[in-house]
Amino acid sequence: MSEVPVVQCTGVIKDYRGLRPLRLLDLVLHAGDRVVVSGLDVVAAEVVTNLVNGFALPDQGEVRVFGRPTTAITDADTWLASLDPFGVVTARALLLDAFTVRDNVALSLTALVDPVDDELVPKVDAIAREAGIDEAWIARPLHEAPVPVRMRVHLARAIALDPSLLLMEHPTAALEAPDRAAFADDVARVASARALTVLAVSQDREFARRVATRHLQLHPGTGALTPIG
Repeated sequence: MSEVPVVQCTGVIKDYRGLRPLRLLDLVLHAGDRVVVSGLDVVAAEVVTNLVNGFALPDQGEVRVFGRPTTAITDADTWLASLDPFGVVTARALLLDAFTVRDNVALSLTALVDPVDDELVPKVDAIAREAGIDEAWIARPLHEAPVPVRMRVHLARAIALDPSLLLMEHPTAALEAPDRAAFADDVARVASARALTVLAVSQDREFARRVATRHLQLHPGTGALTPIG
């Protein structure tokens, strides 16, 4: 019996009021794949996330996640339960500048922060370090942290609940060139250590080179995906 894909998008069309609808003709990720898709803007990247996690349904075609069509999710409780395998790295996620880096990472695990419960601190700090956050930043207010640290807070939050599928929306867009490679290396290290399946939307070829097992170019008019490199 063949392995069930983690993500499978077949003949997908989704109108999101852009220049043209989002089209994904045939996208398949198996367990452990790390796929970077280029050719989508920030808004379209959000649409991809929402299609895969079931928040939005395609107008045409089918999205299957772990073999199950997203159309099978028919109520809020089922949808919330279906989110357990997902981690999402997106600049859309709210960061609380008045709280510490530790507090912000902990918000994926608990609503009780400022301060984080003493029993939870070792776990939170370990996740922060795993995401590449230097020990010196963990107890400092987030508003003092530079962009590379803030992006790693997003990464730390995304992995905190032990997902199996990591979705990323233009993760290096806010980073300067020297910082992109270091962040990409952290993502690759985390994904490898945790055996994560990764679907990232990015225009960053260096990020793709360092992270991806496959780098694909989306042709927006047809939805076809062709290999890069």
